[in-house]
Amino acid sequence: MAAEEAGEPIVTTQKPGPRLPVSRAGTAALEVVPQDPRFSTRWHQHDYPSPFARWHFHPEYEVHLIEEGVGNYIVGDAVGRFGAGQVVLTGPQLPHNWISDIAPDERIPGRDVVLQFHDAWIRSCQALMPELEALDQLLSNASRGIEFSGDTAVEAASLLRRTGQCRGAERVAHVFRLLHLLSAAPGRERRYLSNEWVPAQENPETQRTISRAIEYVFENLTGEVRLSTAARLSGMSVSTFSRYFKRASGQTFSDMVRKLRLVQACRLLERDLDSVAGVAGAVGYRNLSNFNRQFLREYGCTPSQYRKDKRLPGP
Repeated sequence: MAAEEAGEPIVTTQKPGPRLPVSRAGTAALEVVPQDPRFSTRWHQHDYPSPFARWHFHPEYEVHLIEEGVGNYIVGDAVGRFGAGQVVLTGPQLPHNWISDIAPDERIPGRDVVLQFHDAWIRSCQALMPELEALDQLLSNASRGIEFSGDTAVEAASLLRRTGQCRGAERVAHVFRLLHLLSAAPGRERRYLSNEWVPAQENPETQRTISRAIEYVFENLTGEVRLSTAARLSGMSVSTFSRYFKRASGQTFSDMVRKLRLVQACRLLERDLDSVAGVAGAVGYRNLSNFNRQFLREYGCTPSQYRKDKRLPGP
């Protein structure tokens, strides 16, 4: 199960290299979104780390803007890199988290700007205003998580910031302008992140189990990651843990490890500070051929090609 061929390389001697941060958010759980009686939607901005920044889900739709920093996101069963200016719409019950690359004592003020609204609210609005039925496709696709880019993301970020500064009818108008903008985004400026199927998230123990497993993966991403260890930390047998993880995250434990290793490899390839073989070792692959094969399968290009296309200046 933990063999390299399954996408989960095992390294017994860890090579020094950049480490992804550990999520400081504690256990994942249902987030209860407080309702301010003055507003029909909830807008807030928070720092990172923060009690709001954790692997969690909630029954509301959420438009999420990253103001500062870079790191890794997990939205449903999707794993990838994010940077400042990223705008994502998530649907009800879709688990998500944004984990920034920061030093142990570092803090990013105002990293996240978030707008949340309940399905019952938008459906009530549609019942009174039939014009809003044009949002149905957007709301339906939000169950997969949608990342916006280009002009759509830039304008959405501006609208999202201004929404928090408004009151009364002006605030509502900004919310509808934002939703219309996202609904009308051209295909080239929207990307669906997760698979259609989203697992049920009602069991709090399942949330704690997956949270512990994700933290274990982040702590050991550059070295050895074992399914048996993750199961032991969760107090389960390997078979029981595997079922729990697949049901709650929509993917196998090996798939999660592979995706997180490869997004870290992308970060290192962009910085161009080490050879491809060095990058492979730094993210836990002891076999360069397997690393190249897994990278090609995930991104449709070789690590060398990715580096050529995405090269960034070093820090």
